[in-house]
Amino acid sequence: MSTQSRLMLVVSPLMEHSPAFDRAAALAKAEGAALHIVAFDYLEGLATANLVNEQALEQMRLGYIERHRQWLEEQARPLRKLGIEVTTEVTWVERPLQEILIHLKEEPMTALVKAVEHESWLSRMMFTPLDVHLLRECEVPLHFVNKVVHARPRKILAAIDPFHHDAGYEGLNDRILSEASKLAASCDATLEVVYAYDLSSITAAQYGFGDGSMFFSSTLAQRLYESQGAAFDALAERNGIAADQRRMIMGDPAKVLASYAASHDIDVIVMGRVRYANQNKLIGSTIESLLYKMPCSLWVIAPQPVG
Repeated sequence: MSTQSRLMLVVSPLMEHSPAFDRAAALAKAEGAALHIVAFDYLEGLATANLVNEQALEQMRLGYIERHRQWLEEQARPLRKLGIEVTTEVTWVERPLQEILIHLKEEPMTALVKAVEHESWLSRMMFTPLDVHLLRECEVPLHFVNKVVHARPRKILAAIDPFHHDAGYEGLNDRILSEASKLAASCDATLEVVYAYDLSSITAAQYGFGDGSMFFSSTLAQRLYESQGAAFDALAERNGIAADQRRMIMGDPAKVLASYAASHDIDVIVMGRVRYANQNKLIGSTIESLLYKMPCSLWVIAPQPVG
């Protein structure tokens, strides 16, 4: 017997109605899912105020939490009238990452929905933002909401790479296409699949052409293109993606995806998360590049644990 799916919406401690509210509500309605809205409050000025005694300070914190809880309930009320099962929660915590991961472990969710926090370049250089931490550590699908034209997505783009050679990511492309197809079906949206291939990052040695230092001829480029096209088509056909839904475009993946999304009014890009072995760094930083510059929202799929 199937159980109802649940979405978790993480919201700002500042009582702001971001586009993530509208997207999460639309997805919950479309999928018949329950929605849990949670705010992890921590205001530096209130947490460190030293002009009052500790008891008075605690009362101020509790008062803020209660006001936030009431505010969330006000946001939830019209959603419940639409037939969506909504629960709300407010917790005072300075570093929300671990609390989010604990929540997801204790109450499994279909996906985590969150508005993108636009940090400055300097800030990202000095401190790792919460969004990036979630990219690296969250095992459930992550929906980072940026610009929202349509609350319920109308156009979805799945980004795949059939030539990832790390065995630890076996099956990730199939999961990306499966998640994208389910999302498109529940939202009654169109689905396109893009393979952005970058020949500059591929060595001839990977395809058995010597040591990779040979002259990169047009003949070799054509052979690589054909082999990639065949792998892309096989992957798409295995997942029921029609020929007219497939796009194979040469260029840097981040630039290709951003440009295609902007020119085709894409609402959501579904893509996979990969990392270098034993390094706290995302491969190629395609997702990080899109996270702060994307013209739409991202739906990120994590690889399944090995072993």
